[in-house]
Amino acid sequence: MKNQLRQAIKTALQQCYDKGTLSSGELPAEIQLEVPKNPEHGDFASNLAMTMAKVERKAPRMIAEALVAALADNPLCDKVEIAGPGFINFRLAPACWYGVLNQVMTEGAQYGRSEVGAGTKIQVEFVSANPTGPLHIGHGRGAVVGDAVAAVLQAAGFEVQREYYVNDAGNQVKTLGYSILMRLRELQGETVEFPEDGYQAEYVRELAAKLQSEIGDLAGVDEAEAIEACARFGVEKVLDWIAVDLKAFGINFDNWYSEKSLYDRNMVDGELAKLKEKGLSFEQDDALWLRTTDYGDDKDRVLIKSDGSYTYFASDVAYHMEKFERGFDRVIDVWGADHHGYIPRMKAMLSGLGHPPEDLEVLLIQMVNLLRDGQPFTMGKRSGNFITLREVIDEVGSDACRFFFLIRRCDSQLDFDLELAKQQSTDNPVYYVQYAHARVCSINRNAAQAGVAQPQADQVDLGKLELEEELALAKQLARFQETIIGAAQNYEPHRVVFYLQDLAAQFHSYYNRQRVLVDDAATTQARLYLVNCVRIVLANALHLLGVSAPEKM
Repeated sequence: MKNQLRQAIKTALQQCYDKGTLSSGELPAEIQLEVPKNPEHGDFASNLAMTMAKVERKAPRMIAEALVAALADNPLCDKVEIAGPGFINFRLAPACWYGVLNQVMTEGAQYGRSEVGAGTKIQVEFVSANPTGPLHIGHGRGAVVGDAVAAVLQAAGFEVQREYYVNDAGNQVKTLGYSILMRLRELQGETVEFPEDGYQAEYVRELAAKLQSEIGDLAGVDEAEAIEACARFGVEKVLDWIAVDLKAFGINFDNWYSEKSLYDRNMVDGELAKLKEKGLSFEQDDALWLRTTDYGDDKDRVLIKSDGSYTYFASDVAYHMEKFERGFDRVIDVWGADHHGYIPRMKAMLSGLGHPPEDLEVLLIQMVNLLRDGQPFTMGKRSGNFITLREVIDEVGSDACRFFFLIRRCDSQLDFDLELAKQQSTDNPVYYVQYAHARVCSINRNAAQAGVAQPQADQVDLGKLELEEELALAKQLARFQETIIGAAQNYEPHRVVFYLQDLAAQFHSYYNRQRVLVDDAATTQARLYLVNCVRIVLANALHLLGVSAPEKM
């Protein structure tokens, strides 16, 4: 609708230039249209007359009057009015909004999609939890945010790859290996002093038992080799758990990228050499540093320590350099909020390599406060000190879990009440939205039982949709594509959740006040057409979030 209105305004401007009521003869590069907060002010408002005042050398209100006169006979507009010093308010003709219904029906599952992204290649890297234990509830929120960001980007025409970065190198993996070895020795009857920094949870005992049954007790193996063997085994099994849990959560990755492979392929040394060639790194105190202060960081960062060991930052730098070498135009990382200090140094590194800092976008995921009946709930059965993602999925289901994780901005803390998520009532936001879809399906079943055929686009009389709430539903459906585009461009999938809640609320209100199957056949067909358009958009939006659209509840 905005695009159609912009074109109508440009046509009106050209008419004004031709008639001489406006003189510049230059069409503006952009015409801003906003939805007024007060619906009584119309469907859209524009400050165009004020932005043209300087070049036209006229009062904004005079410019607005010329435009309103030129739009007087345009069938798109029902009413065009001037407000204040020169704002123009537009109310579109109802037929324009009802025309959207035909578009919804024609495009079906594709409705809402666009080509705004024009094939721009974006990589979304998310979850990337250390393979040293099962995913916890915080990982789950990052998983859903990353997956939904990727989905809205794809719907807006971007080319997207989902990637999981496996941190299978470094001290945390050695610690896992040593923890498994100690538990293995306990199983063999030895008394061991378990390390304070070891992984204490029950799953480590499970890993030790699996290793004993599949490989053996590692008797006679050198301790360093035994730790390495336990670490490799543990990482493999934990990654299997993670993959299974993510699949149950409806999340699939295009690529699993091993940190260890960076070292195996000498990629870290190769990428650091490129930094040195560009003068972006320097040696000091027998260590290698990156000149991040030249690009806004508060201090330079160590890449290789004086003892020759690599920092985590070194492999992260090499990994992100290699991302862009793979041809991605933009990279999105989904990190925990505790990594916020990492962002300036990563952007500084990219700036030094000639990439605009905005080519790397980092979404920070705030904590999830798990509640049961409003009270904090913090202990997990398997992990000992945190709730695993799988426990939550098993209790409330994937749909509720995903919807709740997306119900707030990812950078705000989230209270997740397990009991509310399981309720089959309108108090439960995901149930409320899914129930709207199921209600339309129920109407369709009732129509079939009554012998009422589904309406066809070329036969339905949309003029029968005379109620203000019917027009409001059509307007809401028309906003779906713009919602997706906004969610994609701002990496904010919660916008789709807000949209769904508004659409479901409008539909439930309409359903409670009006019958769809009425005595007048033409009205029945028009209302069936409208509610089935609502059903299509509900399903499309839920699909973007990875949430099902049930036909019965």
